[in-house]
Amino acid sequence: MTTSLAGSPSQTTDSNLRFLEEVSARTAGVSRLEMCIQCGTCGGSCPSAADMDHTPRMLFAMIRAGMRDDALRSNTPWICVSCYHCVVRCPQDVHIADVMYTLKSMAIRAKLYQDSTAPDFSQTFVHMVETYGRSFEFGLATRHYLRHFPLKIPGMAGMGIGMLKKERMHLRPTKIAGMDQLSAILARAKALELTA
Repeated sequence: MTTSLAGSPSQTTDSNLRFLEEVSARTAGVSRLEMCIQCGTCGGSCPSAADMDHTPRMLFAMIRAGMRDDALRSNTPWICVSCYHCVVRCPQDVHIADVMYTLKSMAIRAKLYQDSTAPDFSQTFVHMVETYGRSFEFGLATRHYLRHFPLKIPGMAGMGIGMLKKERMHLRPTKIAGMDQLSAILARAKALELTA
């Protein structure tokens, strides 16, 4: 069975569909990725698109074309800042940012990511959310730079001091109210992931 892709010269095959279906299923089954009409609104809405090696539209065409390794090696999911501009503007309600999280997870499992510090950064972020219920930017940045880029720390001091002065960053983390409820939700999500 072959079907032409909108906006792509490639053809869809059964193996290509399996990759598309896998990404969709791993995105809590709500990605709506198959609804993408390749309009490019996502890339045009993305504040980080200039740093991506593929726009989200291009990445989705790669997924539909079954280009598994190329899609998982892309820096696009790692550059995504989860601002959800693309999701809000998508005419097909594709859950683009959620697909990016899925691709990061799949790239880590397949060991196909390019930036060797990305999984560590992601795991540190998740640990902070599990511990405090939110990101702790000062701790996240400090830990990441101490582990991977210690010589860059002095060059970032000016920006860090400015953020502290304007109260955009705090020296100590704070926990959210209802942390026990968040912990229960996260535990349930992990259990569901193990059965998927």
